[in-house]
Amino acid sequence: MNEKQTKLRPGIIMLIVMLSLTTNASLSGQNYLSPSVLVSDKQAEQLYIAQTTAKRVDVFNIAAGKVIKSYSLLAEPSGLALSADKSRLYVTCAAPKGQVKVINLQTGKIIHTLPAGHTPMAPVLSPNNKTLYVCNRFDNNISVIDLSSHKQVTQIPVQREPVAAALTPNGRFLFVNNHIPAGAANKGNIAAVVSVIDTMNNKVITTIELPNGTTALQEIFISPDGRYAYAAHILARYTVPTTQLERGWINTNALSIIDVESKQLFDTVLLDDVDNGAANPWAVGCTNDGKYVCVTHAGTDELSIIDVNAMLEKIRKYHADEKNTQGRTTGRSSYGGYGTSSTPTSNIPNELSFLYDIRKRIKLCGKGPRALAIIGSNIYVAEYFTDSLTVVDINKTEGINTTALQLGPTPQLTQKRRGEMLFHDASLCFQHWHSCASCHPGGARVDALNWDLLNDGLGNPKNTKNLLFAHRTPPAMITGVRENAEMAVRSGIRHILFAVRPEEEVNAIDEYLKSLEPIPSPYLVKDKLSPSAKRGQKIYSKAHCDSCHTGALHTDLQQHNVGTGDGLDKDRKFDTPSLVEAWRTAPYLYDGRAATIEEVIAIYNSDDKHGQTSNLSVKEITDLANFVLSQ
Repeated sequence: MNEKQTKLRPGIIMLIVMLSLTTNASLSGQNYLSPSVLVSDKQAEQLYIAQTTAKRVDVFNIAAGKVIKSYSLLAEPSGLALSADKSRLYVTCAAPKGQVKVINLQTGKIIHTLPAGHTPMAPVLSPNNKTLYVCNRFDNNISVIDLSSHKQVTQIPVQREPVAAALTPNGRFLFVNNHIPAGAANKGNIAAVVSVIDTMNNKVITTIELPNGTTALQEIFISPDGRYAYAAHILARYTVPTTQLERGWINTNALSIIDVESKQLFDTVLLDDVDNGAANPWAVGCTNDGKYVCVTHAGTDELSIIDVNAMLEKIRKYHADEKNTQGRTTGRSSYGGYGTSSTPTSNIPNELSFLYDIRKRIKLCGKGPRALAIIGSNIYVAEYFTDSLTVVDINKTEGINTTALQLGPTPQLTQKRRGEMLFHDASLCFQHWHSCASCHPGGARVDALNWDLLNDGLGNPKNTKNLLFAHRTPPAMITGVRENAEMAVRSGIRHILFAVRPEEEVNAIDEYLKSLEPIPSPYLVKDKLSPSAKRGQKIYSKAHCDSCHTGALHTDLQQHNVGTGDGLDKDRKFDTPSLVEAWRTAPYLYDGRAATIEEVIAIYNSDDKHGQTSNLSVKEITDLANFVLSQ
């Protein structure tokens, strides 16, 4: 080798390294787009697309069939709102210290950054464009932002994890979807709710109860005439043991219809068919004429198009028939507890064929449909895992009726990304009733329900566990019946999805779960413990909580009888759970009987088997709880 060749070699090596890094960056998922939110400019025939993992907003021109502009955000966009004059785009950026970016669409510049809460999403503009409402998911409140002063006016507390909101056409009432149930899981009606805010005084004026078992409440949409609000969600049948899947025995998937004027639930219809589940309903929208309500199904990669008038008329007739046969119109239903005190006595949430012949169920081109937008007769659906759009022409829903539009290069799935997709994919499940994400929504977290699984007998339901760090904290399951999370994942596929899948798929799901990262607690103050939590840290040690909840993950990986067992589990030992993200995994104890950490300490530990806490004052209990909730 001569001297010239020797001098060139480092440059060649560097070029090879750079090419390798570029390729690996693409394969590692750095170039995934993950479209999750759509808002349309119908006049200009443009779609604004929140590209979650790409941390940008793209402008897709329909006539050109391509992205014509991008706005980089350096944060994950979680919601979009377009001003009435189409001059401003409001983008919520998901982070513990959340922000709303205001983009001037004429100049393409970010002209304002508005402060918001923990993980802001679903921004909604008032009709006069003077006020912006933002759902602060993990602060459990709604920010009210005055757009003339660019300041937050107030925060309105709601129940739990607000993820979507819709404003009545006159701007008077804001309907807010709370993602999962709040309160204890072992009694009463366990369901996520819709909070209704009077925007005149910025207060919650009522809470609409949805059917028992409502969880993973996603988007909400108010019909163009302002008469009804439509909310998509899972309707879990958690009151029965998980012995079969047929006819929606474990999970069904639903659309709840709310009467806006009375602010009560009109009824809930199932989106499934008798032998074919429509898992994980997500986005909801109406055509401009109000004739159709459309729902995306994130688990089955489908779109439901429902004839509104036919559905409403069928519900009214059903109510009239029941009134005639039962002689009453209100009260709790008699069909297994799936009604609520505010609904008509209706068996409709059990009718798997209710939408037969009035709903068209369209298979989409991509994977992981999330948002939808409707322009004219075309419905555009954003597909999270394939970085694509499917266009459905509502006037041509027979035969070939879908068009695929790619938003970027076809993504090359890493094992982790593939595992995430499979975790949300109900095609793995027998008859497609649910996916892993149905019971572990919100990024493999909890649904706040108790389930009577078959791994430790019948008649002893257990609360759903957070899967964060599951692979680092063996054994798995509350009673430690699985040696590790790998075994638990395989058992879940076999006994909950009622399927047998190739090992490479299961390995991918393992990799996805291993990749989960904790979200910083909303109880932290400037990323540090509050004064109360600092006092609680000392009490944590003094009360010997750290004898079991030890180390960085706050678990000794052992099983203990801490005196919280009851019924068939009275003398059972329970696995020590990690306390990381305890703030988002309520309710507590194995059967979810404790709605709060304070209840765990003050009510369910009178004999001091679960730490020495019986002599703590009310203030000390609050401080200890604040420390636990700060993890």
